[in-house]
Amino acid sequence: MDEDEVFTFAKKIQAPYDLVMQTKQLGRLPVVQFAAGGVATPADAALMMQLGCDGVFVGSGVFKSGDPARRARAIVQAVTHYTDPKMLAEVSCGLGEAMVGLNLDKNVERYANRSE
Repeated sequence: MDEDEVFTFAKKIQAPYDLVMQTKQLGRLPVVQFAAGGVATPADAALMMQLGCDGVFVGSGVFKSGDPARRARAIVQAVTHYTDPKMLAEVSCGLGEAMVGLNLDKNVERYANRSE
């Protein structure tokens, strides 16, 4: 589409010309795409960025880890430098345990004896 066609299309769909032009230039809607849920490592965050996200939300992936402050810094670095494999390898080392989960084996007997 040339500029005249973009203008005509914007008028036809009653959308601001600048927004339609921005969409054309980006090749996608100009909406921030965030990833959230299941992101627990710097590699996870970098992958989300490589897949086209504009940002990454991380909650329990940081706060339920063995060293939340260190993991948070590493994930920020991974999002910032997601195209740099050397940096990703560096920030991924020595982070301690990832998301600490529940060990249901400790509670099997308690759960087995529950009445409905």
